Amino acid sequence: MDDKLLDIKNLSVAYNTYEGTVRAVRNASFSVGSAQNIGLVGESGAGKTTTALAVMRLVPDPPGKITNGGIYFQGRNLCDAAENEMESIRGNQISMIFQDPMTSLNPVLTIGIQIAEVVMTHRGLSKSAAFKEAQALLEKVHIPAGRYKEYPHEFSGGMRQRVGIAMALACNPSLIIADEPTSALDVTIQAQIIDLMRDLQSEFDTSMILITHDLGIVAEICDYVAVMYAGEIVETGSLEQIFTQPLHPYTIGLFKCVPRIVGNDKISPIGGGLYNPFSVPEGCSFHPRCLKKMPVCEQTAPDGVSIDGHRVRCHLAAVRRRQEK
Repeated sequence: MDDKLLDIKNLSVAYNTYEGTVRAVRNASFSVGSAQNIGLVGESGAGKTTTALAVMRLVPDPPGKITNGGIYFQGRNLCDAAENEMESIRGNQISMIFQDPMTSLNPVLTIGIQIAEVVMTHRGLSKSAAFKEAQALLEKVHIPAGRYKEYPHEFSGGMRQRVGIAMALACNPSLIIADEPTSALDVTIQAQIIDLMRDLQSEFDTSMILITHDLGIVAEICDYVAVMYAGEIVETGSLEQIFTQPLHPYTIGLFKCVPRIVGNDKISPIGGGLYNPFSVPEGCSFHPRCLKKMPVCEQTAPDGVSIDGHRVRCHLAAVRRRQEK
């Protein structure tokens, strides 16, 4: 991408625990362009949320620590930014929609106070003006403005998630990170939240990193996809490239797990389980579960192979690429 809003380069994050060191993110690299949506997909434990927290500089320390790489936002390396500078960026230029709004919202403060706090802090509005803005933001996410005096427990799960979206959009950020924003909602409410996010993003011209397990949601919203496994970005490409021509055996396995409405294709789950977080396999981290592994997969970590912007870390893909040449 020529117009990079966010450029993550060789990012590594580790958690030092009493049982050992967990390398949660390992040399992850991907970019987000202006007004672009990227889907970050993978199984639970792959490192997706840790990557998002690293971008926000919210990795809990201790025990977590960014051990390597850079996070370049509008050309500025956030890894070197002072805490007061990050406070001016969080919620203002980069916002995050958390997975469970019931735990991310303060239960003892009204919804109006929590939204107003964002705009008073970053936009310098007076208290009365901030409350008017909070009501306007609630209306934007289809919640009656009069409910700004109510508490989080008085809202349904879908409405709490809408409040989270309103808070994320309060300062018209350049980038929104949405961490599985629909995972705790039923299917009907999921569709409403997806439509709302898509409409608001178009209105505000905002980029988004969408963290999800749901490939259907990725197909609805995203332009670009990054597939994560065992802390590594194993495949990146446009939505069309990933969905029509997946190259990594893990990505192919994810698609085989998706139920189909038409056809007689059976769901074929990926064998085995995630790696032991305290002991990353030698070579390719996916090789213990890969049906197409070769001897080299158990010994050497694969380098990235790029084909028309479609990048994959897999020895088999590299062999195929050499054969095509």
